[in-house]
Amino acid sequence: MPLFTRSHPLAQQKATGETDSTAATEAAAPSEPQDPPEPDDSAGRSEQLEPVDAPEAAKSADLAESAADSAERSSQLPPRAGWFGWRTRYPRTARAVAVGTSVLAGVLLLVALLVPDRLDRITLQSFFRFPVEAIVLAIVLLVLPAKARRIVAVVLGAFVGLSAVLKCLDMGFYQTLARPFDLVFDWVLLSDAADFLKDSVGRSGEVLAIVGVILALIAVLAGSALAMVRLSDVMARHRPMAVRTTLVLGVVWIMCFTLSFQVGGVTLATKGYSTFLANRVQYVREGLGDADVFKKQLTVDAFAKTPPNQLLTGLRGKDVLFTFIESYGRVAIDDPTMAPEMDATLKAGDARLKAAGFASQSGWLRSPVTGAGSWLAHSTFLSGLWVKNQQRYRTVTTSTRATLTSYFQKTGAWRTVGIVPGVRKAWPEGKYFGLDNIYDSTHLGYNGPYFSWTPVPDQFSLQSFEDLEYGKKNRDPIMAEIILASSHNPWSPIAHTIPWNQLGDGTIFNQIKKEGTNPTEVWKSAKRVRTEYRKAIQYSVDSLTQWMQRYGNKNTVLVFLGDHQPVPTVTGGTADRDVPITIVAHDPKVLDKISSWNWTDGLKPADNAPVLSMDKFRDRFMTTFAK
Repeated sequence: MPLFTRSHPLAQQKATGETDSTAATEAAAPSEPQDPPEPDDSAGRSEQLEPVDAPEAAKSADLAESAADSAERSSQLPPRAGWFGWRTRYPRTARAVAVGTSVLAGVLLLVALLVPDRLDRITLQSFFRFPVEAIVLAIVLLVLPAKARRIVAVVLGAFVGLSAVLKCLDMGFYQTLARPFDLVFDWVLLSDAADFLKDSVGRSGEVLAIVGVILALIAVLAGSALAMVRLSDVMARHRPMAVRTTLVLGVVWIMCFTLSFQVGGVTLATKGYSTFLANRVQYVREGLGDADVFKKQLTVDAFAKTPPNQLLTGLRGKDVLFTFIESYGRVAIDDPTMAPEMDATLKAGDARLKAAGFASQSGWLRSPVTGAGSWLAHSTFLSGLWVKNQQRYRTVTTSTRATLTSYFQKTGAWRTVGIVPGVRKAWPEGKYFGLDNIYDSTHLGYNGPYFSWTPVPDQFSLQSFEDLEYGKKNRDPIMAEIILASSHNPWSPIAHTIPWNQLGDGTIFNQIKKEGTNPTEVWKSAKRVRTEYRKAIQYSVDSLTQWMQRYGNKNTVLVFLGDHQPVPTVTGGTADRDVPITIVAHDPKVLDKISSWNWTDGLKPADNAPVLSMDKFRDRFMTTFAK
């Protein structure tokens, strides 16, 4: 039956969770008798409540009381116990761990924002700066609601971690190629790096290195994402303080940036991370647009319509050998710590050549690459185009663009061959370079050991060229592209020249390798690396000049050059990309034709000798020897 209820003090106390004992006592005490009031319908109606069922009223009162008790208990709950209840047992330690974790998260993100992308720029002072990006991230996380904040924190944290990985890639590329990692074209080079590791430290070392890199990548991405989430939660729990702190730091950053405030010579307020990202975006845009620019350059060829019988007529009947010495850069000649030994080697080479009736002139070329990327330099030299990245290399080697070597083939007056000991797998690009026959590492008859990356020592490669092609009787003139690989990084262990009649099948080099240096030990010292590099270049030059003295004849024309400077460990980080180039000939008419080039007599170019861009050599050479 319906029950009409009236508001009662005790009911209000229960509903609001009041526990005042005095109020409860007063409510329980009997009231003094009073005369019944006069019936007043209007007053009665104003004090009456809506009718409710008795069970529902009881249920509402119980729910209100339960909610109040639950709120009271939750306010008195201890913090989460953690694994095995350690938080409860060690509350001070738990508090210290929580604070330490938050601090560590902040340090991790600051390091990712502040760390430079070059090893030579990493100093202690570089981390004592104030990045504006940290303030921007804080503002973004503070204005977002809880659910969106968590998602955005994970994404931003992973992005910061990914940019840190990109900086690490840049560090590696600056150390080897003196340039940052190209997000458009350089992915293929990672497989080459793995091959280099296999050749240097073995298959097991390669696998361990790759696994380590993958685990490190996962750790960096996950760690930075968790760090960002952690800091966002801390700011959410202390929102008023976080807002005030962010505003103050923003004002301080603006003042320091405006005044160029410095501490210990380091600008305190920085936006270096934003600049880094902007540069990367611009680098990608330029890379994507480079393809169209290069395709237009492909079509420009001054000799494309020249009849074959009018090409290279000034060299008819000569054997022309284009020989690349790996990593033979200007530093080998100019560096004071290497110059005395290199001077002695070049002078000995000059004496050898003169004794055999040869003369030589030398100059400088500017390579499109430094540190590594030999194939880019080779294709630049031969195609007459500036092949500075992998995309350009693929484009030119799949085109109909003629090369210096393919023009020799086009004349029909030369047999064209390639001696490429560094090639150990299919090399379809060989056809593009116009070579009738290619001898890679498996076709030179070598049964000796590898010397780190180098499959065949230079002296053996040159002897194989003599046995397979050059020494044959009644042959046609030969144009050869020869790549000498013994001076390839890591320059340890190194072969040394031996009597040519003792080369045999190359097994003699087993003992020579055992006597050589260990690359792992060598690369612990930059000084030792430079020493081994210099010795490797000396070995290559000695092998070549000895071969010329032994097998060269009155029709031999040798053009030899370096393809690029060595890695910054050797060069000291110089931006110089010059490499030496020399032309050796028995016939004085050959050198007379290049007299206008103003090169230096002998194997060593003068410091002030002309420097020609490597992509310009093809046309100059063909123009000079057109008749």
